[in-house]
Amino acid sequence: MSYTHFTLEERKYLEKLLSEGMSMRKIAGILERSPSTISREIKRNRAKYKPRRITNRYWYNHWRAHNLYTRRRRADKLRAIQQDSKAWNFIVDGLNHFWSPEAICGRWKLLYPDQKPLHFSTIYRYINREEFPNIRRNTHLRRRGKRIQTRNANYNTIHPDRIIPEWPDEIRNRIRVGDWEGDTVYGGVGKGLLVTLVDRKSRYLKMGLLRSRNAEQTRKVIEKLLHGLPVKSISLDNGAEFSEFRKLEKSLSAPVYFAEPHKPWQRGSNENTNDIVRFFFPKGFDFTTVTDEDVQLVEDFINSRPKKCLCWKSPQELFR
Repeated sequence: MSYTHFTLEERKYLEKLLSEGMSMRKIAGILERSPSTISREIKRNRAKYKPRRITNRYWYNHWRAHNLYTRRRRADKLRAIQQDSKAWNFIVDGLNHFWSPEAICGRWKLLYPDQKPLHFSTIYRYINREEFPNIRRNTHLRRRGKRIQTRNANYNTIHPDRIIPEWPDEIRNRIRVGDWEGDTVYGGVGKGLLVTLVDRKSRYLKMGLLRSRNAEQTRKVIEKLLHGLPVKSISLDNGAEFSEFRKLEKSLSAPVYFAEPHKPWQRGSNENTNDIVRFFFPKGFDFTTVTDEDVQLVEDFINSRPKKCLCWKSPQELFR
């Protein structure tokens, strides 16, 4: 016969029966539990000091009992991870690669389906309690809830030949590798910027440094980043740095689409990836202080992150 834990409703009923002066044996019969189970529940979860408005002689309160039970269960889960060196090392390695707790759990399930699953809420509790060595929430986890800033009315200086709502089904449905979304991550006046390109199907990222928003330089960096890679289409933001899009279409033999003004969500894959890039290069970052090798290191980090939308595989595993 399998054992089931007491529920909150059972504990509430138990308190009521105790308050009526009923014996443990009678309570066990009503709750269909053994007398030893009832005795153990009371002994484990009774109050050390008599609380107010408790009328039973065991000082048993159902809310207090359930809270004590929940705390013990959480502590048991934390101890279980500490005792499992394989799981512990996997979590620490993932956090040091800036994976989210949910990504760590999903990747663990993908690689070790026969092992006991990990729970991201447990990992968050460990982080909050600073149980992991040299790992802190503010340094290893990116903040959620990016605020989308709208451009001013004079921002759109491009008159595109194609816009994203005109995408054919093969681009919209992400059925092939080679449909790229692009934008820039701005550092500030005189601080340079990054070109970011994201493949829609695999979420594979390519990044390149720019000194300024010069259109010719931007075009050449994009051509360099995509050299030798499959290119079926490119979908860009409306920034003036992409004004040489017709030369880009000719050199890459691929159509260029543009998002409509003030609708960055039309390039959702690129916007989400830029949010991750901002974890490594915060707003106002001076890109003149980093090298191509530094950018490549961050690019490799992001491309190795498992993603929920990819069934916990990484972009580099799916990009072909």
